[in-house]
Amino acid sequence: MLQTERCVVTPIQVEDYELAKALYTSEQVRAYLGGVVAEEVIEQLFPQIVAKANDGYIQVIRVKETNEAIGIISLDTHHDGKSTEVSYQFLPSSWGKGYAKEVVKAVIQYAFTERNEPYLVAETQSANEASCRLLERVGMTVSDTLERFGAKQTIYKINK
Repeated sequence: MLQTERCVVTPIQVEDYELAKALYTSEQVRAYLGGVVAEEVIEQLFPQIVAKANDGYIQVIRVKETNEAIGIISLDTHHDGKSTEVSYQFLPSSWGKGYAKEVVKAVIQYAFTERNEPYLVAETQSANEASCRLLERVGMTVSDTLERFGAKQTIYKINK
């Protein structure tokens, strides 16, 4: 378990299905992530996500004070097949409150100290200005841009 000033970050569990459904069916959350995912697809994939969490790092973010689940963060292999990527999705109700910066920063630190990662990357659609600003605020810098999923993507990187 990872704790920040206001959040608790714990491995995703079967009981977190409603959070996953809320994230993957939200037009706001999925605006730069390929669009919403059909509920039947989520039902099929969710057990695999939970199983993968046991082998990797897929975590649920909760507000300490209320235990409200507000998002998911992960460390997983990037599309390049070699880099570790930090990725995240937060419910719109938590946007603009500093939770993302707090948690992403803590997970980056965790990756460097506990997993001994030499560097991390993050990929976001270049049009996702809020995500780009967040990644820059946690110390990541642009390392590349490319076309993927039919849109311009920006790759951010941070070294240990």
